[in-house]
Amino acid sequence: MWFLSLLWGCASDHYLTGYGYEKIEYVYVQDIYVSIEEQEDTGENEPIWVDSFTQPVVSNGVDIFWVIDGSGSMIGDHANVLQGISDMLSNLPPISWRLMIISMTPNENVNSVSFPLLPGDSELDAVAMFSTNVNLGLEEGFGSLHHYIENNQFAQNWLRDDAALLAVFVTDENDSSSPSMFPSVSSFSNWLDSKRNNVFVSSIVNVPTESSACNARPTDVGQRYIDLTNIYNGQIIDICSEDWSQGVADASNQVQPHEWYDLSHTPISETGIYVFTDGVPFYDFYYKADENRIYFDIIPDERALVEIAYYY
Repeated sequence: MWFLSLLWGCASDHYLTGYGYEKIEYVYVQDIYVSIEEQEDTGENEPIWVDSFTQPVVSNGVDIFWVIDGSGSMIGDHANVLQGISDMLSNLPPISWRLMIISMTPNENVNSVSFPLLPGDSELDAVAMFSTNVNLGLEEGFGSLHHYIENNQFAQNWLRDDAALLAVFVTDENDSSSPSMFPSVSSFSNWLDSKRNNVFVSSIVNVPTESSACNARPTDVGQRYIDLTNIYNGQIIDICSEDWSQGVADASNQVQPHEWYDLSHTPISETGIYVFTDGVPFYDFYYKADENRIYFDIIPDERALVEIAYYY
């Protein structure tokens, strides 16, 4: 017998490969040794994979921003933008959400008096808000969101300090916000974290050419948005892709507690799947092989670190 240490972060996937072990008696989770069933070696030294996530905190609702580039180069993307917003309206969970559409031009947002979209509002309401609020052509996504939250007096009528925040940035160029305001991506994420306890970010941008659906110029890659989204483990959607629907649905799912979780790999045995919440064994789940998905009979608590370990 020997101890196998699985050291992983709270919102990413990690794996360890086998090293000729015969049995595993313990898994080390968050500095706690947790006894699990002994597993006989199958002779192939299967690796162990750990999928993990932190259960979001959205009991007080979520305030959502679509921050959209209104420059001329985006005209061809307007239909996709509106469809993306419609997809999000359709996929948002039944929680108290409010959705605001603003442009990437800071001065255009400061005086906006639009009230956010609410559950029950339609795509036509989103079209009207888009037409009213996104007209000017600067590409300062970070600065624009900052100006709206900090300086728009009407915003104080609907923003909620105790709600989660989801920001979706949509642009075909990189962020060009003032370096004196946000010299680095981390300086902007620090500001976001100072505004809300729970922040989610997704981006619909030009991605590096080797993974893009089109040949975007290197200067147009939305690297600052990509880096910001990665900080929050959010969804990055290639703006050149024909269909944003799945990515937008995944972005919407960020803000609802996980009742199920799709595994990254296929377990070799349904009996060799182990779930932990904050390092404590969790047994109220079942696995559906045809979906390769874990379902939770009892939904893990908000803020709980959920880890799913299995041989694959």
